[in-house]
Amino acid sequence: MNWKKWSLLLVFVFAMGIFLAACGDDTSGEGEESKGDNTQQSDDGGDDNSDAALADDQSLTVNIKTEPPSLHPGKASDNTSLAVLSQVFEGLTRLGPDGEPQKAMASDIDISDDKKTYTFTIRDGATWSNGDPITAQTFADSWKWVLNPDSPDTDYAYRLYPIKGAEAAKNGEGSLDDVGITVKDDKTLVVELNNPIPYFLELTASYTYYPVNQNVAKKNKDWDANAGEDYVTNGPFLLDTWKHKNQIVLKKNPDYWDSENVHLETITMEMVDDENTAKQMYDNGKLDWIGSPFDSIPLAAIPPMKQDGSLNISPMAGTYYYSFNTEMEPFTNKNIRKAFALAINRKGIVENITKGDQVPGMALVPTAVWEGNKDGYFKDNDVEKAKEYLEKGLDELGLDKLPTVKLSYNTNEAHAAIAQAVQDMWKESLDVDVQLNNEEWNVYLDTLSEGNYQVGRMGWTASFFLDPIYFLEVFETVGGNNYTNWESDEYASLLEESRKETDETAREELLREAEQLFMDEMPIAPIYFYTNIYAHKDYVKDVSVGKLGTVQFKWGYIAEH
Repeated sequence: MNWKKWSLLLVFVFAMGIFLAACGDDTSGEGEESKGDNTQQSDDGGDDNSDAALADDQSLTVNIKTEPPSLHPGKASDNTSLAVLSQVFEGLTRLGPDGEPQKAMASDIDISDDKKTYTFTIRDGATWSNGDPITAQTFADSWKWVLNPDSPDTDYAYRLYPIKGAEAAKNGEGSLDDVGITVKDDKTLVVELNNPIPYFLELTASYTYYPVNQNVAKKNKDWDANAGEDYVTNGPFLLDTWKHKNQIVLKKNPDYWDSENVHLETITMEMVDDENTAKQMYDNGKLDWIGSPFDSIPLAAIPPMKQDGSLNISPMAGTYYYSFNTEMEPFTNKNIRKAFALAINRKGIVENITKGDQVPGMALVPTAVWEGNKDGYFKDNDVEKAKEYLEKGLDELGLDKLPTVKLSYNTNEAHAAIAQAVQDMWKESLDVDVQLNNEEWNVYLDTLSEGNYQVGRMGWTASFFLDPIYFLEVFETVGGNNYTNWESDEYASLLEESRKETDETAREELLREAEQLFMDEMPIAPIYFYTNIYAHKDYVKDVSVGKLGTVQFKWGYIAEH
């Protein structure tokens, strides 16, 4: 790869992108959000002067790039939807500014000595935005709806599987009545787990565990499709308007139990797909925040923003990778998959394209979770070894040369630049022609879900707890967010054994063994470990950024300026 030549080409492409954005209007559109492609939670974010006086106008404007695929807590499975849901709904717990779970809809939590039984006391006066009471039954019904085999589009149902009988119920092998969720009275919810897990209170803060007003949902099956009187929520903000593929506006919820600590009155979420247009809006004062966790900063803008000190970069628990469709040749062969993975120059990508201090990734679990994964399971840009794997794979497939391979990615400047670079790398190192395929985010998700691809860009970030299993369990079974169509009984057995292991050292060894098996099979080619890259106006306070892939505005405010 001639990086000097490539860098000159990128400069031209980015300059043209900025020129075209300047010539057009600020029309919004849809774009990218990986199933964990951005982040937020506990470090900076404007809180260097958190005692600053509040401005009279408590309005914040951000860009979420694209239309949220679903604003139903039980169906959502992406970070764009999360950016909205975590403002308008609330679970039994909520992650605080420090990333630790706090009591939310639950005013009290009792944990048994064996850490397998949790008793939640529902907060007095907890109500929906339409005035309906929120009870223990509300949570039981909402969780069991996700676990009902007949409930559609519940990709994240597995987040409930730590609960006794949950997986069996979802798979149709058990009854919902046998799930370990018991309503003792209106205020008391008892939850029994299969095994003690250290992050259950973080799970109860995730959107799959949010309550849904079942009375409204039964009357209107499309209650979540639009803003209006049927979009009933219980969080610090309300869904005021939803102009599809254009804009979402949230308003402060005056009936929220902790409303006195919510300062923002209005949050406007624009859907501007083009990063250059969004940057222009930020420079012109039309956006208060750009970059993680909502959208991306133009690649060409990163170096000068670094230099002038306006850019913030922090670690993120996330992995950017290429998914191989293991049911489509030639990627049915693991040696071919290894050849493609090893023939990528990750160091070149992060130094010459992304330039956001990302860490080259040679493992599944990011270094923000497992620091020891910096060196990974293979050597970066190991072209000679890649050629060996290629020859072996071709021999096993009975081929002399690989046919043209299609590399798919969703609309995004960085994704396009990386795909073009990898296209050149694979041609140069493996002598394979690569056809690039770009699709809008929602269409792209359908393409991957239906298996109509060979290699596809994807990303995964930890949204609610920092634990390696958050990354490993994605590939436990086919479906959900596992677009590789790869699964292994041995791999699944190791993960299941780790869930029963109470000794932390032994548990980590099991998870390490699982990752080793996974990387030997290579159903994905990790590219790099994410970083948060963002900028905000000085008057934006107490919106904090950390390793987790969630963003909350409950404690944010606009300072006088």
